[in-house]
Amino acid sequence: MPTTARTWGGTTLTDRKAARRDQLIEAGLDLLGDEAGPAVSVRAACRHAKLTERYFYESFADREELILGVYEHVGAATHQALVDSVRDAPPAAADRAAAAVSAFVELILDDPRLGRVLLLAPMTEPALSKRGVELLPAFAALVREQLPAKADELDREMTAIGLVGALANLFIAYLNGTLVVSRDRLVAHCVNLLTRADALHQGRE
Repeated sequence: MPTTARTWGGTTLTDRKAARRDQLIEAGLDLLGDEAGPAVSVRAACRHAKLTERYFYESFADREELILGVYEHVGAATHQALVDSVRDAPPAAADRAAAAVSAFVELILDDPRLGRVLLLAPMTEPALSKRGVELLPAFAALVREQLPAKADELDREMTAIGLVGALANLFIAYLNGTLVVSRDRLVAHCVNLLTRADALHQGRE
């Protein structure tokens, strides 16, 4: 006979574990994405999430696993936002570029923690140094898909990798305050980089 999950307060044990994990991810996002710099520890995460360490260890083996969980959460959310923006944009290259850049800028301005976790934390947090590099191909693939399909495949690959590196450094400078520029100017410049790359490849067809 099948058994139903035991409930307490209308939720199952699995639901409660998932909710506690979400609380810890949110706490880790606050700590890792803090403007003053990351200060993540098991104790700090538990205090921030208002949970005991017992509940921390039901979801994460250690602080490094929490940090990776936070980073992957932010990376997935960012990737999905970019995919959605391009999918819903008009077909013109400039419109697709504007939609993608605007979506990313909106993401990191509306919640600066996300930008700090995605772009700044890998430079100071050893647990993320390798993971940050591993995410780059996924973002480069998004850019490559917007370049003319008839262009040389290797050229498209190199252009996409170069553009992701250039855009990442622009956003890093914007987030850490070394680049002082308006939101509109930043978006316009990034869109120009992307559309010029598209035009270059169009010219090679």
